[in-house]
Amino acid sequence: MATTGLPNWPWSNAEADALPPAERLAIDATRAWAAAERRGESTLLALRRLLSTEDAVAAAEPLDALLRTLAQHPLTVGCPLCPRLVGEEPALLLAIACAQRGPRREALAFLLRRLPPAQAYAATAAAIAFGCAFRRAGLRLRDPWSN
Repeated sequence: MATTGLPNWPWSNAEADALPPAERLAIDATRAWAAAERRGESTLLALRRLLSTEDAVAAAEPLDALLRTLAQHPLTVGCPLCPRLVGEEPALLLAIACAQRGPRREALAFLLRRLPPAQAYAATAAAIAFGCAFRRAGLRLRDPWSN
């Protein structure tokens, strides 16, 4: 699947406060992970603390694995208070939404834009596990291609 030349990337330049609840939680968790990583603290603990607010603690380990894989290359994530999505945040939301909602080959394609094949496959597995854990917690990401 070609991932270049898309007319409009979902969530590009979106306001963080305007995101649906599941997407906002995923971005908040990603930002908490990045902040903990910068401070040298436990990223998994930061994720568990935040995800427990929505009974989604099971999503902490897969998200940690996904973000660790992505962070092997420069990863731009906003601070916890950034008003808009920045850097790789829109693409990350797109990948996890596709992984959760079924078009997993698209999730892999988006991850292949950033990672070599072996790492992209590992990241896809983590994205699928994250999506499943979110779904079990009642958090369903919206279809990124619907308006």
